[in-house]
Amino acid sequence: MKIVVIGGTGLIGSKTVERLRKRGHDVIAASPNSGVNTITGEGLAEALSGAEVVLDLANSPSFEDKAVLEFFETSGRNLLAAEKLAGVRHHIALSVVGTERLQESGYFRGKLAQEMLIKASGIPYTIVHSTQFMEFLGGIAQSGTVGQTVRLSPAYVQPIVSDDVADVMADVALAPPANATIEISGPERARLSELVARYLKAMKDPRTVEADAEAKYFGARLNDQSLVSDNNPRLGSITFEQWFANSAQPK
Repeated sequence: MKIVVIGGTGLIGSKTVERLRKRGHDVIAASPNSGVNTITGEGLAEALSGAEVVLDLANSPSFEDKAVLEFFETSGRNLLAAEKLAGVRHHIALSVVGTERLQESGYFRGKLAQEMLIKASGIPYTIVHSTQFMEFLGGIAQSGTVGQTVRLSPAYVQPIVSDDVADVMADVALAPPANATIEISGPERARLSELVARYLKAMKDPRTVEADAEAKYFGARLNDQSLVSDNNPRLGSITFEQWFANSAQPK
């Protein structure tokens, strides 16, 4: 089967491409660097010719409110239109648990716009809502840093490792369209401020973390339900301690 992975050279995309190729499928890792651009439309028709499944794993290069909305709307429209012409039979997108609950944030408004385009397209689809990736803990820490203090919400999170996400995306690509949203999550729940403090300690980072219920998460105020799934998510297998031991090492 021919499968096109948009954003196929990114963190999740590259791992998903590797898994699908190992299962014997013809996979195109599409990105602007490979001549496929969902914003301009360049290379889309050629890449999608003969494809049965498309995974959209691309992310906006900017998190600024206007730019992120324009990215997801433009990319979504161009990609879905090209898929219709190519006769694609399954469109899969990776989105975020809590997207509909976090509309204070420009990023999540962009993701919701992307999801609405998919649902209205008429193309059979599966949307995968994932919790945060453990690999993003450093970026989350940076987003709340002023001087040597990291101010973060104590709301619950249940992050998942990118390898577990890629396993799910490969499985979804080979399954029939759900025409629905499914959710995936890490195996353990913790408070964001406490987890980032553990991460910084593992990295021997001298910054201190302060829990602040008013601290915004990429523009949105959190509560204990904002970033976690209680919708029977598929759980990843890698725990915080396993990930810290294998991946979160000081450079």
